[in-house]
Amino acid sequence: MRCPFCGHLEDKVVDSRESREGESIRRRRECLKCGRRFTSYERLEEVPILIVKKDGRREPFDRQKLLRGIMSACQKRPVSLARLEEAVGDIQSKLMEQPDREIPSLLLGELVMDSLKVIDSVAYVRFASVYRDFKDLPDFVKALEGLMGGPPPPKPVSLAPVPPLISEASHESKAALPIPLFPGVAPDSPPSSRRRKPK
Repeated sequence: MRCPFCGHLEDKVVDSRESREGESIRRRRECLKCGRRFTSYERLEEVPILIVKKDGRREPFDRQKLLRGIMSACQKRPVSLARLEEAVGDIQSKLMEQPDREIPSLLLGELVMDSLKVIDSVAYVRFASVYRDFKDLPDFVKALEGLMGGPPPPKPVSLAPVPPLISEASHESKAALPIPLFPGVAPDSPPSSRRRKPK
């Protein structure tokens, strides 16, 4: 680094300290020519992410605004703040991985919906109803089907077992059987005759 006093390009670092916020590093340098010391700061180069709205407007990505929107969808739901902050961090990391720094708002909304679908189904439906601006009931039902993985299969109809019909032949055969005159005695077998002993 060029010395601000003599313009020499060679120096040595004698002390390095990180800032309290962790956003920069302060280095004390000593010029190898004149021996005077000076301070330099190193900061991470941040390329801002711009969100492109539907009407073409562009605004910087706001992590806190995204967190507030997700918290509003998860209101009165059993979801911890740590889980929501983790989801926001994952969404921001996916945005940083995009080759373009201008992100369509449609992509951001889809990332939020994917996260809410895993976190809480009720929060997912809340956010989807506002984000997609459902105009009628079929749109809302279609979103619910996407949450449940498609329309539910139709329930099988169970029919009661039908008793077997008595055929006419079996009915005729039963009608042809002789009716016994005396219960317990077969009609074909002649009655047993007892001989009386002569007195």
